[in-house]
Amino acid sequence: MSPTLIIAKRELRASFDTPMPYVVLCLGLPVLGLFFFHYEGGFWQANRASMSSLIMITSRCMAVLAAVLTMRVMADERRSGTLEMLITLPVQDHHVILGKFIGTWLVVLGALALTLLFPFMMFTWPWDLGSLDWGPLWSGYLGLLLASAAAVAIGMFISSLTESQVIAFFVTLVVLTLLHTSGMFVDKLEAPWWLGWAVSDETLQKAVEFVSFDARMSSLARGLITSRDIVYFLSITVLALMASFRALERRKWA
Repeated sequence: MSPTLIIAKRELRASFDTPMPYVVLCLGLPVLGLFFFHYEGGFWQANRASMSSLIMITSRCMAVLAAVLTMRVMADERRSGTLEMLITLPVQDHHVILGKFIGTWLVVLGALALTLLFPFMMFTWPWDLGSLDWGPLWSGYLGLLLASAAAVAIGMFISSLTESQVIAFFVTLVVLTLLHTSGMFVDKLEAPWWLGWAVSDETLQKAVEFVSFDARMSSLARGLITSRDIVYFLSITVLALMASFRALERRKWA
């Protein structure tokens, strides 16, 4: 078996050795349902068969799950000294990074799969509320798949920079929250005076909207799949994994 798959299997098993994933998953679905059905009127107030709000809420909840799962991926192994033992084994550094990424990402994908219970129960069985346009739903879940990969990769990179799980969790959560919510304030952004000579308000707003996860997820949740959004998430994933590789490599030769 490939070293990458062996490490992924080890990481997948380690993720469920602690109670935290179970707590997050057990509490996450009821909280997701509460927001989906009742927040600002929720699904019933919308008065249309659309699951776009479920996609957006799931995307933000996924940021919390990614922060919880990745906080120990590298940080705890650095603290306990097992990372040094792992990198001295006959495996290459990219096997370690990819294995840990795949193992953690599979847990997140499992959680995303559970959220599919909402549309299937509502529009197939047992409720059968009517017909649903499944195209935007699947494009939205494609966006969730890509965004979750980017979130896990970012969390892994931050975790590789510290030995504290608490620091890794909060920094990852803050970064992912900013990436998700930055688009909400784009209309109110103004370039600071010390950048006003080089950057206009419109340019700054476009830059913030460009990096916003929510802005890209909203178009995917409406069924609009563009190569720009796909390349954006894939680029973040690859760059964050490369940065994690460099952090591991630097640790190895420190």
